[in-house]
Amino acid sequence: YRLTTTYKVSAKAICDANPGLSAENFRIGQVIRIPSAAEAIDSTVEAVVAAPSEPAMQPAVKPRCKDMHKVKRRETIFSVSREYGISEQELIAANPELKNGMKKGQFLCIPYPSEKPTVTVPKTDANIIPPSDSELFRENKEVPKSISTIKAALLLPFDDKRMVEYYEGFLMAVDSLKRTGVSLDLYVYDSGKDISTLNTILAKNEMKSMNIIIGPMHQNQIKPLSDFAEKNDIRLVIPFSKKGEEVFNNPAVYQINTPQSYLYSEVYEHFTRQFPNAHVIFIESANSDKEKAEFISGLKQELKNKGISMKSVSESATKEILKTTLRNDKENIFIPTSGNNVILIKILPQLTLLVRENPVEKIHLFGYPEWQTYTKDYLESFFELDTYFYSSFYTNTLFPAAVQFTNNYHRWYSKDLVSEWPNYAMLGFDTGFFFLKGLSRYGSELENNLTKMNLTPIQTGFKFQRVNNWGGFINKKVFFIRFTKNFELVKLDFE
Repeated sequence: YRLTTTYKVSAKAICDANPGLSAENFRIGQVIRIPSAAEAIDSTVEAVVAAPSEPAMQPAVKPRCKDMHKVKRRETIFSVSREYGISEQELIAANPELKNGMKKGQFLCIPYPSEKPTVTVPKTDANIIPPSDSELFRENKEVPKSISTIKAALLLPFDDKRMVEYYEGFLMAVDSLKRTGVSLDLYVYDSGKDISTLNTILAKNEMKSMNIIIGPMHQNQIKPLSDFAEKNDIRLVIPFSKKGEEVFNNPAVYQINTPQSYLYSEVYEHFTRQFPNAHVIFIESANSDKEKAEFISGLKQELKNKGISMKSVSESATKEILKTTLRNDKENIFIPTSGNNVILIKILPQLTLLVRENPVEKIHLFGYPEWQTYTKDYLESFFELDTYFYSSFYTNTLFPAAVQFTNNYHRWYSKDLVSEWPNYAMLGFDTGFFFLKGLSRYGSELENNLTKMNLTPIQTGFKFQRVNNWGGFINKKVFFIRFTKNFELVKLDFE
């Protein structure tokens, strides 16, 4: 309510500009968007929610007194500013001494109101208690709407075999949902790689009526598709790219592929939770791995902040040198600074000898998502070294859900799944099933019920969080895959 009077915009305009804001998370320090009175949709400024006793301050302006006011008993800055039709900031700017509080008998300069677009705000007597945050949010909350028949559009470049596989998996999800009674219409378009091709598709009449759009693959098509989706209030799921700024400004965007900075922060949190008594030994690669440099730098800082001990050794270290790095009172975690296959070839023999000669020591190897492509080559060593690696995507032919999907895929298409990471057919199934099931179950309230989905995907983890109150969602799901000494393969889910 204070913001509606300060900025002279309605509570609904503030709620519309911040789809992720609610009475529950409206807290001191929260950054939100305030739409301008003239352009409540397009023109925005940022404001920080201030404590009730600390009204947001604007830069001081030269006082121009329209009137003088003598402060009466029980009057406040809020009541005086309302009496003269000015904002609290204007009153304080004209009377800087108010920063130290208002006193009875004090004379105040009442400035001329600044020239701003007029917005109708309900008049309130100073003695009337303003509505609470909960009441204002509740008044502006849209009535939930179910979707009788979901309209979904799939925009993919079908000259890419991976996109064909994604589509094949997506069709299997559609079939599974229709068998449970979900009604949906699927519109499929070959989006190619040019913006002109995309624009031709978006010009079709049916596109404006979609409930959800999945795609595209090519980076240059993401912004125009995002702009179209936002203009027409359509959810946009971006399954492949982890780049781009659209998710930070479009509340309807879902980004499946997690940006590295968000992914790494999740890994750090899970790592310190999984190994609270760790001693980390970094195996420094002779060849710099730029992709992993940021991860290693951030992890070292996180370990330092939490007081976790660390050491570093060369990738050419012998088992004798590796042994000197161990601590018998800690869990010793070896982490190579590169995800390259070459460093594994160099370090695995020495680490294996170290473990065999020191069976009582707690020793683990920790690594990266691409290691799942090396699993067949190093399976025995991974088990012996009690290996972990992190990933947002993972499945294994030993898992029942993966076995069932693989068999169904072969029956549908008379071919085997491509052996690569991630598997695009499984990605298509997981994405399609998650979002179409969510829309059928929750309709317009999907965004408020994402944590209630409780689906078990075949390969892709989903943990969506808004990047800010006015932006979209990124997927922050991370698994740890563990190869235990007992030859068990475990997928650790931390949620």
